Order: sequence, then structure tokens, then C-alpha cells
Amino acid sequence: MDPETPVPTGFLASFRALGDVLLATVSDRLELFSLELQEEKFRLIRIFLWISAGIFAGLLAVTFASLTLVYLFWESARLAVLGGLAVFYAAALVAIIIAFRRFLARQPQPFAATLQEIKEDRACIRTGS
Repeated sequence: MDPETPVPTGFLASFRALGDVLLATVSDRLELFSLELQEEKFRLIRIFLWISAGIFAGLLAVTFASLTLVYLFWESARLAVLGGLAVFYAAALVAIIIAFRRFLARQPQPFAATLQEIKEDRACIRTGS
């Protein structure tokens, strides 16, 4: 407020001031939530693109490596090569699943800043300051 503007007094003025503060607080929290939602969207898109690129490159590498090994050992040990490849791919899948679960566990909680601000607001209201 301007220092020159007279401050209205009374119950109605206090109620308006309280409403203004509440609306400003809600507006700030919604703006913060909106920004965090946009960040989460970009993060998920980026993760999806990296996963897609990795899967595509991995499938091509696995396919051509497998075809090469099967071609090289077709006459002598084709069943051993095919069985070995199957065990190797199963072990790789388990390792990838474990690593991906660890990656997800290390990600920050979505909307952490908004939740923290709301906690601070509630604490401020409880203490009356």
C-alpha cells in the first residue's frame, strides 16, 4: 500500500485484507505448483526419450551380435550359443530392472517445493506469526 493512502479500519476492512492475503497466498502456491508440474512433464518426456533411444540402440546391438554369434557357431555349438545368449540376456534384463528401480528411488519427490511451502504456511498460521 502507498504510505499516502489512508488505511481503512473496521471489521469489513480487516476481512478484506485477510481475503486479499489468502488469495495472494493461494495464487502464489498455484503458480509454484504450475511451474513444478511443467518441470515434471519435461523430466518425464526426457526420461521417455532416453529410454526409447537406449532400447532402440540396445535391440539393434543385441540382434546383430546374436546373429553374428549364431552364424559363427552354427555348425559346432549352436545350442550352447543360443542357450548362453538366452542366459546372458536374462541376466542383463534383471540388472537393468534393478538399476532402473534404484534410479527411480533417487528421483526427487514431485512437487516438493509446493509441499514445503504449504508446510511452512501451516506452521506460520499455527504459531500466529
